[in-house]
Amino acid sequence: MSRLVVVGAGITGLAAAFEWRRRRPDDEIVVLEAGDRIGGKLHRVELAGHWYDTGAEAVLARVPEAVALIEALGLADDLVEPATLQASVVLPDGRHPLPAGTVLGVPASAEGLDGLLTADGVARVRAEADLPPVRFDGDVAVGTLLRERLGDEVVDRLVEPLLGGVYTGRADELSLAATMPALAAQLPGAPSVLAAAAAAREVGARGRGDVDGPVFRTVRAGLGSLPAALVAAARAEVRLRTPAHGLRRTPHGFELSIGPAAAPELLTADAVLVAAPAAKAARLLSGIVPAAVEPLQGIPYASMAVVAMAFPAQDVDAGSGLLVPPVAGRLVKGVTVSSSKWRHLAGEALIVRASVGRFRGEAELQRSDDDLTTAVVGDVADLLGLSRPQPVETRLVRWGGGLPQYLVGHQSRVDAIRAAVSGVPGLAIAGAAFRGVGVPACIRDAHHAVDALLA
Repeated sequence: MSRLVVVGAGITGLAAAFEWRRRRPDDEIVVLEAGDRIGGKLHRVELAGHWYDTGAEAVLARVPEAVALIEALGLADDLVEPATLQASVVLPDGRHPLPAGTVLGVPASAEGLDGLLTADGVARVRAEADLPPVRFDGDVAVGTLLRERLGDEVVDRLVEPLLGGVYTGRADELSLAATMPALAAQLPGAPSVLAAAAAAREVGARGRGDVDGPVFRTVRAGLGSLPAALVAAARAEVRLRTPAHGLRRTPHGFELSIGPAAAPELLTADAVLVAAPAAKAARLLSGIVPAAVEPLQGIPYASMAVVAMAFPAQDVDAGSGLLVPPVAGRLVKGVTVSSSKWRHLAGEALIVRASVGRFRGEAELQRSDDDLTTAVVGDVADLLGLSRPQPVETRLVRWGGGLPQYLVGHQSRVDAIRAAVSGVPGLAIAGAAFRGVGVPACIRDAHHAVDALLA
């Protein structure tokens, strides 16, 4: 092979380009990006004298892919750990500390749930161990199973803020197998959901080894600094504002139709990696892998927005931040107190970010930038009890159609997509739409795609 073409300059596509360069140092790598910047959901802005992430702001440190990539880029000395991870859940009756020992909000016991749940809610959790063993066929919605076994309060007060924070989705629609694979793997042989959650935690602890190590890490200059570092290290040619809208097989590889549809350019490739969102991937692959189109179209996306705020310095007793489930009746769904969470952001300002928007709740985003920012600032000031509630600086970043939804049956859709694409030698697909939305998962998927192409 002599030329790899990557469609999509998000973290998946750029990590794949970097990995390809490591394995095949003499090949040509071209990255096509329809937008006007690289990085996808990694993005940073300048705020209060700091580089500040308005996309992903941390990576899981207890899985290897992201930290290993950062180290491979020569940025190991820039890795930092949180000063605190103590968060609280906001409910109509006030704040409650987030209990330890859950699997994305699913408790392993009733201990530590008093106050966050009502007395009846705690009793319902405690009684779950006496129910008949869990039985279900195929995939099931997280909310469907957990409401039946543990009650509505666990879903509405614990699972929704945690799971919804990761996927911007709703527990009653998200796939158990796809979003909680560790729990799903333990359920068939467990006497209860509580026992399965305990087993999942134990397996995870054994697998990690360094149980006492940091859960999350970030880069001092922001995760938004990684895309440029990846491009430089991969020595890739990046073409911005260059959509790919046609792909066909040739006797020697592939030919892509790129650029303006009215005046397309043809680009040849020996291998193609599609790292674009599902709907765009479906359009690009329709002529060459028609069997992948329907399952790709079955992966919807949610929109959200992040408002970054710098307030005058003041004391805030909120730990690393607040989780805000829908039952709280608030606009925002999460608040990160970044200047408390990360030591390198502490200083002369209180730096906060808040997210807004849930799957099927996009109406709340249909405001002007000024109106949305003002509403979010007001909500945050009230939630944090700020004595000086007027920000000195704000930034709004919208992520329209940015987060894939792992609905019930997601794994079957992904299996169908992978099977169809694997039938075309030299073609691969990867990204957040398939096996995980976090940065490490995207990097892992990129590496698997490179493995497949070079096999």
